[in-house]
Amino acid sequence: MSDKVHITYLFDPLCGWCYGASGIMRELSSRPEIAVELMPTGLFSGRGARPLDAQFAAFAWSNDLRIAALTGRSFTEEYRKRVLGKKGGMLDSTAATLALTAVKLTAPGAELDALRLIQEARYVHGLDVTDKLVLIDILKNAGLYAAAARLASSDEDLLEANRRSLATARALKNEFRVDGVPALIVGKGTMRRPLGASSLFGDPDLLSRLLEACASAIDTTLSHPDL
Repeated sequence: MSDKVHITYLFDPLCGWCYGASGIMRELSSRPEIAVELMPTGLFSGRGARPLDAQFAAFAWSNDLRIAALTGRSFTEEYRKRVLGKKGGMLDSTAATLALTAVKLTAPGAELDALRLIQEARYVHGLDVTDKLVLIDILKNAGLYAAAARLASSDEDLLEANRRSLATARALKNEFRVDGVPALIVGKGTMRRPLGASSLFGDPDLLSRLLEACASAIDTTLSHPDL
């Protein structure tokens, strides 16, 4: 059995709280004792997509200000005006999720960086990352040409891989009774436990201790399955 703690990160690329958690996720992924797997849930895609009307935009911005105060992430006026204030705008993560699947297929080690670039394009630069052409440019500018080409063609293999990924993520949410994102499924081997969003918005060392405690409890369960 691997000594690494395995983290499945449940998220949506258009979730403001997930953007708020991006710093700590990069910190965790840099640690050699931790393996991070990205798993978008499709929260804001398909039936979860919705219009960005004035009422919802105001609600989103109030949440964004809370996230910024808690995490130090930047939510700019460009984002507020060009994304939240866009007439006829949508909260729809379908294209962004597909872009991340294209990266997973062609350059799996770059997934977290690609997610960061998509989030910053939206929340810092005010770009419309519901637009596939915008996402293709983001991937090309990052040197992810194969992923950009897959996204541009959106071939059936890519679409099927995306469907499987979303189905797996939703099954995990149901299995571990995870209500929303961001969330972590943490464990070693086949023994896993959920950690909720509150763990992601504090000191990285505190989260590391929580992960160690969770892994230790899992090890105890493995050694004493009757407990």
